[in-house]
Amino acid sequence: MADLPRKAAARTARLAALPLGYAGRTALGFGKRLGGAAPEAVMSEIQQRTAEQLFRTLGELKGGAMKFGQALSVLESALPEEMAAPYREQLTRLQDSAPPMPTQTVRTILTEDLGVDWKDRLVWLDGAPTAAASIGQVHEGRWYDGRRVAVKVQYPNAGDALMADLRTLARAARAIGPLIPGVDMKPLVEEVQARAREELDYDLEAEAQREFAQAFRDDPHIVVPDVVAVGPRVLVTEWLDSAGSLASVIADGTPEERDHYGEIFTRFLFSGPARTGLLHADPHPGNFRVIPDDDGAPGRIGVLDYGAVARLPQRGLPAPMGRLITLCAAGDGDGLIAELRAEGFLKDRIQIEPELLMDYLAPFVDPTLVERFRFSREWMREQFQRINNPRDPAYTVSIKLNLPPSYVLIHRTWLGGVGVLSQLEAEAPFRAIMQEFLPGFSPTAR
Repeated sequence: MADLPRKAAARTARLAALPLGYAGRTALGFGKRLGGAAPEAVMSEIQQRTAEQLFRTLGELKGGAMKFGQALSVLESALPEEMAAPYREQLTRLQDSAPPMPTQTVRTILTEDLGVDWKDRLVWLDGAPTAAASIGQVHEGRWYDGRRVAVKVQYPNAGDALMADLRTLARAARAIGPLIPGVDMKPLVEEVQARAREELDYDLEAEAQREFAQAFRDDPHIVVPDVVAVGPRVLVTEWLDSAGSLASVIADGTPEERDHYGEIFTRFLFSGPARTGLLHADPHPGNFRVIPDDDGAPGRIGVLDYGAVARLPQRGLPAPMGRLITLCAAGDGDGLIAELRAEGFLKDRIQIEPELLMDYLAPFVDPTLVERFRFSREWMREQFQRINNPRDPAYTVSIKLNLPPSYVLIHRTWLGGVGVLSQLEAEAPFRAIMQEFLPGFSPTAR
């Protein structure tokens, strides 16, 4: 354990070096252009090398660096295709992998958190991790009653490393920003920082997972493993057999699998708040495991990782969300502005054109206008680039709108969910799902 401070310092140094590496390659590229190389070819080379360094570093690091990378990875479908290619492989790998910590470290943490007699309850533990989370890793084990269990163990000093990484990423956000066009790094890092402390609390995570497990116990489409035991840095849950994560469907899934799992994924995100009063707010593909039927046909989805949840006092998604989408779909600009002001999205003195506002909100409304809507990378890129292009009139809307604190996690989850559906290129009856589970929504077809 004595080398942990040195490891944390090395992590910080590597993160801090990211913008320097980009600057160096940019200077080299400028020299090549002076030498006659085509600007497009030079920039493509710079982007590819920088992408490899950025996501290789994020993938090899833990704590905040990996958490930031996972948050960013769900927006991969929004990147321009000519830039997405060098990023995609590293991003997809990041969603499901990280280096392991030593077995003896794992056993020391189990002893400290579950007691010296932990082996009497956890009678077998696989020494090699089966998966990695952003702040811990997962081992397969067997509980004394015969159940197979997943044992999530937090990395040593994960809290200190997490916050140190995030502080460094915050300083580097402006320099890293140009590497990912259309993604504003600063608020992304700030949001990850705001949630970091909460995700370190395994007691809080266990409480949320128990709520979801109880609510979805008899669901035909969703499986939530129940909590078996919990300590400050250890969370033991029932084992979940799966054929991989949604990342595998994104990479190699058939059209039938994409549509099937995309619909279940959406149903979970929308129905969870009504059933539990909680929103699972970490929709990256690695948290959603596919469980085919016995005959190999698309089946259920198992949902993992409840460290990031939004607690909804009204036990369900806010009704104003449904009303806003209904008003926008109906073309009621004046009603839309009045509702936005009432909810705090638009300050009293801020004036905005209703037509521009409705155009800006189109990505949230489009899936409700038809019986079945198909998400796609092309659609996602078009929407993302339009609302992030300073030359597009819709861009002015973004700087006038305010995001109330109670909607921050909901907004992040919504965007992340749209990103995953666009990677899946899923088609499903999203309007009917929203009508069933989103309060205040009344479908409008054009």
